Formats: sequence, structure tokens, C-alpha cells
Amino acid sequence: MASFPLMKNDLILRAARGEETERAPVWVMRQAGRYLPEFLAVRADHDFFEICRTPALAMEVTLQPIRRYSGLLDAAIIFSDILVVPQAMGMEVIMNPGPHFPNPLITPADAEKLPKVVDVDKELGYVYEAITQTRHALKGEVPLIGFCGAPWTLFSYMIEGGGSKTFHKCKSWLFKYPEESKALLNQIADVCIDFLVGQIKAGAQLVQVFDSWAGELAPHHFEEFALPSLQRISSGVRAKLVAAGIPVVPMTLFPKGQNLQIALCADKAGYDVIGIDWCIDPADARRAVGDKVALQGNLDPNLLYGGRDALEREVKRMSESFNGGKKTKAWIANLGHGITPGVDPEDMRWFLECVHSHSAA
Repeated sequence: MASFPLMKNDLILRAARGEETERAPVWVMRQAGRYLPEFLAVRADHDFFEICRTPALAMEVTLQPIRRYSGLLDAAIIFSDILVVPQAMGMEVIMNPGPHFPNPLITPADAEKLPKVVDVDKELGYVYEAITQTRHALKGEVPLIGFCGAPWTLFSYMIEGGGSKTFHKCKSWLFKYPEESKALLNQIADVCIDFLVGQIKAGAQLVQVFDSWAGELAPHHFEEFALPSLQRISSGVRAKLVAAGIPVVPMTLFPKGQNLQIALCADKAGYDVIGIDWCIDPADARRAVGDKVALQGNLDPNLLYGGRDALEREVKRMSESFNGGKKTKAWIANLGHGITPGVDPEDMRWFLECVHSHSAA
């Protein structure tokens, strides 16, 4: 592994390990993205996946929010997309403006055509290069997060051919072809394992698995279909790191919408941090998971449109609920989902300032 600059701010690493911190570390999902004019300036001249595949561009847009909010953000997250995994598996993905698969998987026979072995380092090495360059460029200011999509969420895109309101195509697979579905979920998980290990070798200091569509599954279907592949990833990543003599980094799972299953995730999924959306009270989430994992979240992203008084009031409420009147411990402040394109960057700044003010121990 490369030698990187010494860390000046390890707040998020300590929180992810369940330690008390002087305040909650804070970052925002999709913080390098379309709400920033500097990102839009880059995007005007470059295709979305061109940015992902060009390490210098991916580094630049990853650094943009760190520069703009210097001293307020406690982590950078590499600019990429969860759908680079299906691309590595041989599927075409177009972003125009949302994701579109021209040739989605229709039946299990289509899945059989996917390569059984994927050279992840070859297919996604551009992400590793961007991570290494970004780690150096950050100069230790904040840690760098790597990520991938969860197998169920990627499975959904690969079968639906894009986003969906009903998820009837991918759910039909689960119900009609349960064993073939589990096999494909495990196949995706194995690519995710290699991808996350490669990101960690390249310099990622935390990694997050985004299960954006977890809440579309009934609890028992989540346990049957989604959870095993999530467990496969957490155990597989750790095993490969240990075998290679590489320190294990904290791992976060964001099972959006599965708020009734966070105790199950804390007990069985094998992650250090569980991300929660805004539809559960943090105090209830803490009671559900106890001290088994750290928590991340969970402000409603639409509060960034609600005016500064409302934003400060809700950040204060969130902080009190996570902390329970005690010292700040095992909590990473974030939104309950990604920041949306219409947010005023100065309202994002206010959110970060409010977290600094109201989450202090």
C-alpha cells in the first residue's frame, strides 16, 4: 500500500469504531454533486461516466466540497457511481439523465451470459487510481470513503433497466426464480468484495455499502434475499484484507427503508456502522442496536429547503435524539439520503455549522 500524508482529522474513524468524540463528525451522501456550481462546470464539458473513469476529474470533483467547506466536513467520498459494478460485469449503462440499461436481464438465461469471473482490478482500476490520487491531494485533511452498491440494489437496476416505482420485474425474479436470484446476488456480491478490497488497498479509509432499495423488500424477503449477500460482503472483505496483511477499515451499511430491520443488521450483517434514514427516531434506532454498531444519519434532505431556522431546530433535535443527553458517541451525522440538486450550497454550509454547534459533547 502507498504511503499517505498523516491524518489531521480522524474524528469519523473514531466514531465509526464506537468511540466518544468531541462532536459528531459530519459528511453528506452525494456531497460531490449537482448542487455545486463548480461540479456543474465540470459536468458541462464531460459525460458523467467520463468523470468517473478519469482519475484526475474524479479527484477534482471529490475535492470540491472539501475545499468549499474546509473545516466543516469530516470526510470526502470518492466520486463514482454504484453502477460501475454492473458495467464491470459486462452490462451497458447510460446516464441520460438517470441510469438506463439498454439490455437489462429479462430471464435467468440472460444472467447466465454474464462472465463468471470478473477481473475487477482491470475493469475498475480507474477508481483505485482516483482514490490514491485523492488521498494524496487531501493531505490528511479528512479521511476518504470508498463505496459500492449492495447486491439487491444492483440486482434491481440490472433487471428493471433503470429506476423503478413498482420493482415488479426484479421482485418477479425473487418470487419466480428464488435460487437463480440468490445465485446472481452472490455473483454480484463477489464483485463487490473485490471492488471494496481494491479501494481499501488504494487508500480508502472507510467503505460504505449502499442498499438504496432495501426498503422495497418485505422484512422476511430482506432477510432471505438481501441480508445473506450483505453478510457475504462484510465477511469476504475482512477475510481478504486479513489474508493480505492489510488493516481492516470500518464498514458502513446503509439499508435505506429497512428501519424495522436495523437490529437484525446490527446483529448479523457484520458492519461497524448502520446508516438510517429520516423515518426512524435516532433514539429508537439506538435502543434497537445498543452498543453493537455506530449509527449514521439521519436528517430529512428536504430540510435543506426549509429555511435556516427550521434546519437549525431539526439538527438540534437530531443531535439530542442521537446523544440522549449524554456525550457524543458512535454517531456520524449525515442526511437520511443523498443531498438533492436544488439545494443552495450556503444552506448546506449552514447544516454543517449547525452540526458543529449542536453535536458537541
